[in-house]
Amino acid sequence: MQRSGQRNSERLRKTGEFNRVYRNGARLYGKGFTLVYLRDEQSDNRLSESRLGISVPRKVGNAVQRNRVKRIIREAFRLHREVFPRCSDIVFAVRPGFPLTGMQAVRDAVAVLAGSEVGKGAK
Repeated sequence: MQRSGQRNSERLRKTGEFNRVYRNGARLYGKGFTLVYLRDEQSDNRLSESRLGISVPRKVGNAVQRNRVKRIIREAFRLHREVFPRCSDIVFAVRPGFPLTGMQAVRDAVAVLAGSEVGKGAK
């Protein structure tokens, strides 16, 4: 049986990796979340694919709610990778009041943010 989840090489896992993205990355602000990304040339990510880290504070809800938010975001990243910044280390930081309850809503919100950033020709 083939596993369809996210590979470990596609995740940010260590505190140092998150801190480097927070410190040096560009920020896109959405409703209830912030997308922080660091392009390939500035990060340790020398692969041709993006890596995703998800930060969900306890203020968002109990463990069940936080894990559901993480599953939705991971699934949106897995199925709609084209809307996320390419060849980047990405931290999806959720804030309290995160209103997106489905994968399609997350995909659309990220597409709007990333599309506006691409349109500006930034980083």
